[in-house]
Amino acid sequence: MDFSVLRNLISRYCVGEENWLDSRTVYIGQKEPPPGAAAYIPQRYPDNRIVSSKYTFWNFIPKNLFEQFRRIANFYFLVIFLVQLIIDTPTSPVTSGLPLFFVITVTAIKQGYEDWLRHKADCSINECPVDVVQQGKAARTQSHKLRVGDVVVVKEDETFPCDLVLLSSSREDGTCYVTTASLDGESSHKTYYAVPDTKAFRTDREVESLHATIECEQPQPDLYKFVGRINVYKDTEEPVARPLGSENLLLRGATLKNTHHIYAVAIYTGMETKMALNYQSKSQKRSAVEKSMNAFLIVYLCILISKAVINTVLKYAWQWSPDRDEPWYNHRTENERQRPVVIRAFTDFLAFMVLFNYIIPVSMYVTVEMQKFLGSYFITWDEEMFDEELGEGAQVNTSDLNEELGQVEYVFTDKTGTLTENNMEFIECCVDGNVYVPHAICNGQILSAASSIDMIDSSPGGYRREHEDLFFRALCLCHTVQVKEEETVDGIKRGFHQGRPTSFYISSSPDEVALVEGMKRLGYTYLRLKDNYMEILNKDDEIERFELLHVLNFDSVRRRMSVIVKSSSGEYLLFCKGADSSIFPRVVSGKVEQVKARVEQNAVEGLRTLCVAFRRLSPDDYQEACLLLTQAKLALQDREQRLAQAYDAIERDFVLLGATAVEDRLQEKAADTIESLHKAGMKVWVLTGDKMETAAATCYASKLFRRSTQILELTKKRTEEQSLHDVMFELSRTVLRQRSMSGLSVDCLDYGLIIDGATLTAVLKSGPEGNYREVFLEVSRNCSAVLCCRMAPLQKAQIVKLIKASKEHPITLAIGDGANDVSMILEAHVGIGIMGKEGRQAARNSDYAIPKFKHLKKMLLVHGHYYYIRIAELVQYFFYKNVCFIFPQFLFQFFCGFSQQPLYDTAYLTLYNISFTSLPILLYSLVEQHVSMDTLRRDPSLYKDITKNSLLRWPVFLYWTCLGLFDAVVFFFGAYFLFDNTTFTSNGQLMTTNTQMMFGNWTFGTLVFTVLVFTVTIKLALDTHHWTWINHFVIWGSLLFYVIFSLLWGGIIWPFLNYQRMYYVFMQMLSSGPAWLSIILLITISLLPDIIKKVLCRAMCPTPTERAQSNRQCLTVEPSSIFMLSQSSSRMSF
Repeated sequence: MDFSVLRNLISRYCVGEENWLDSRTVYIGQKEPPPGAAAYIPQRYPDNRIVSSKYTFWNFIPKNLFEQFRRIANFYFLVIFLVQLIIDTPTSPVTSGLPLFFVITVTAIKQGYEDWLRHKADCSINECPVDVVQQGKAARTQSHKLRVGDVVVVKEDETFPCDLVLLSSSREDGTCYVTTASLDGESSHKTYYAVPDTKAFRTDREVESLHATIECEQPQPDLYKFVGRINVYKDTEEPVARPLGSENLLLRGATLKNTHHIYAVAIYTGMETKMALNYQSKSQKRSAVEKSMNAFLIVYLCILISKAVINTVLKYAWQWSPDRDEPWYNHRTENERQRPVVIRAFTDFLAFMVLFNYIIPVSMYVTVEMQKFLGSYFITWDEEMFDEELGEGAQVNTSDLNEELGQVEYVFTDKTGTLTENNMEFIECCVDGNVYVPHAICNGQILSAASSIDMIDSSPGGYRREHEDLFFRALCLCHTVQVKEEETVDGIKRGFHQGRPTSFYISSSPDEVALVEGMKRLGYTYLRLKDNYMEILNKDDEIERFELLHVLNFDSVRRRMSVIVKSSSGEYLLFCKGADSSIFPRVVSGKVEQVKARVEQNAVEGLRTLCVAFRRLSPDDYQEACLLLTQAKLALQDREQRLAQAYDAIERDFVLLGATAVEDRLQEKAADTIESLHKAGMKVWVLTGDKMETAAATCYASKLFRRSTQILELTKKRTEEQSLHDVMFELSRTVLRQRSMSGLSVDCLDYGLIIDGATLTAVLKSGPEGNYREVFLEVSRNCSAVLCCRMAPLQKAQIVKLIKASKEHPITLAIGDGANDVSMILEAHVGIGIMGKEGRQAARNSDYAIPKFKHLKKMLLVHGHYYYIRIAELVQYFFYKNVCFIFPQFLFQFFCGFSQQPLYDTAYLTLYNISFTSLPILLYSLVEQHVSMDTLRRDPSLYKDITKNSLLRWPVFLYWTCLGLFDAVVFFFGAYFLFDNTTFTSNGQLMTTNTQMMFGNWTFGTLVFTVLVFTVTIKLALDTHHWTWINHFVIWGSLLFYVIFSLLWGGIIWPFLNYQRMYYVFMQMLSSGPAWLSIILLITISLLPDIIKKVLCRAMCPTPTERAQSNRQCLTVEPSSIFMLSQSSSRMSF
């Protein structure tokens, strides 16, 4: 027995270590630490096997069945099937069991196939070869055999097999370059570092001799967070402790680049890797259509129960007299006579429930699931949504929300990288009020940055000072940019041109690249980082070297980053850059007013601004800062909070140097997309962390705000002048007054609201003066557009949640491209991620991903419109055809003494929803186009016709139900009157006098069923606007299949059947000419009311969609290109 876990518990408890579960100890190379070190406590960790599959060979059937029968509808039909098996019911158990078996089997095959693909993918990953250092040399093994603590050798272009801590690299400085495209979509090369005490171990034998342990946090899914420390044991010395962070952790799935090989130790394996922990599915979102469908099902369930109750009561009322209770042809047994009435009534109630249960469409669920699954491919195949630059098209992460794209009322969008390109271009910089513009025109000539510094002083009497050099040096040093010095072009390596470097820069932040390139154009070139020394080439072509001591990384809370460097003269300098709101409060000197004025002017022009400051550190200041940072970085508990406190203590008493202005251009067709969304009736909100002025300028450029828009401000600046209470109710009075006047005046003011994060926090808190949420919602509802600036990621989600919870319960859509947008994407009804330059976190966590913001127009106005129209018709049609199917059965009970005699044959009961009427509606729900795609794009207002779930409202539902009841009455009583006059033939059979057709209940039921199948199918054909060859094939083919099946079913003696009640029934019915005429007449009468209603509505009060249909030109389409499952079909059938 292994007592390691017990020893671990006792050891941890005895030494009094708290929170020990939050950390783990890893022994590098599975070696015990030297004598005198901490006790060796081996720990058990999972192997490196990845399991993304859901089932195994042994548990697939029970587990899949359990999951499927958790759905209410499947469980309901299982109960009905069991009732049919237990009690004597009028229909065979096959009639319920076969459709249920079909639905369960189709779903199981689909889920089983998907899981089989996951098994294959898992096997290919788990059996990948990996090199592990064992006994001083690298040995080849399989990935799933890796254990925590193994030292792994990874070579260039190989993928990391698990989460690793970098020990050493083939590079002398102990760094390596990694791409994490498979994790977050960022294709740029990121730099990772080995700690100084292990980077010298560069061979197998040297690594084998390393004695060290790693203490780190337990596995957690955040890709960008890692807290740990490494203890390196040396001869006759205390262990050296070094902090470990995310810059030392190599994640599974990332790829080694531009580095020959590395040595690293496995820290998290298998399902504990960060990539595996991110497999967890997001919370399930339900569409409005699904909610309506469930509500309709409850109504039909109530109808079903009421039908069963009515028939049960009427049966016992009918059988009250003894001659009807036990007629001569149906004597009861003694046991049946002694059974209590209550038991008999309950049994009869269950029998009626079984008889009428077909009103609940079991096949609707599988049809809807297939429609969503297959329909989602049209987005993926859409060539118009393919981006050549990225080489990718739209992606569908969940198909459950396709129809929700046609119901959006609020669009919440990020600004940077979503509305704008996130492709930064350096415009200018301001140093102490002096403005510098690269490549500026002076006296009609363009000054070349390659020869000397380009400088335009917009302030008279400008001159160069010390601050100018410090400013340019600060921007060359305060960043995380990587330099790629050589580029291969046509097989020729280019590193220098005319004695000057031609290196280019790589960074995960486009802002940093723009700033460093801007400095290069102004004469200061960042060369490289080597051995912790940063080299820059100044305007005099002199190389300056600065020792990089500490990097205070950027975060969204501080909104700034800093570096501590040591100059060649031994001077310690702290350079900091960040948002003006985070720099100005920490400045103690400098020309603040001049710089602030320039920052505000650039913000109004829509430019992104950053402020730059510095501080000289004395040796004592540096030692104090170094101590604070070291203590915080070595902490295993609350490291982030301690680092934040250390940063706050160090980043103070700044001298302001200046500011930069970077332009982020508006994305192509972003303004056109927003304008179309407005015309479609959607309200667009921009949620951004930028300054109000910058964001407002972008809103004007993107036509979110127009020049005629009256801007209402709800900002911190205004609430400082007035109380929040006064500002809120002043805005409320303004918009309410305008709304009351809008009925009297044709010209109505267009309002736009601007709110910042600080004021939003106050609004969301219910103060003593009242609840401002409702006032804020009332104001925002009356504004055509809203801009929320200075928003934290959590506040973005709070805004979306606030609108979702309002009394109208509108459908919301959130779109963004960065990790800071994930919270609002997950909160909204529909989340869309942009495949942007800030990584793929948003795209990975979204329901849909698109390359550019402009693709949102087609996603909503075309795809969303079609999806909703199609599935709404599918749902209503399913209920309609089942009412037509089962209501004649209900009426038939009044003519058979409530004896539970079925009207239709068992084969017809079973195949009605599976075969005879299923394919036409499935195809309709995939390819129907009630108006053309060009019309939908050209007239976005057509989107308003389908919003607020207009096609699945209760009046529409009642219309379809009443239409089904009317058709059912026509089917039944039309056939009934046809059989009204009957006579006996010479051989004792009944024959109708008007049709000369053999009379019987199966003939009667077959006639009703024939009219039913033809009516519901032709009804769908009349509703079809977009005809292709496959529509004709499926619709008319389904009717032909019914006829052929009926001829075969009634024309052959089947040896496996105990009865042949349908023998020759269908042929006998078709042999009568009047029966043919009756079928045609009943179909015409059934369809006539719906046709008249549509004609009158189109003539008297047509909707915009109906007017567009009447104006629609005939489209000439190549038939064979319509429903082909290939990329070429997307442009035609979409």
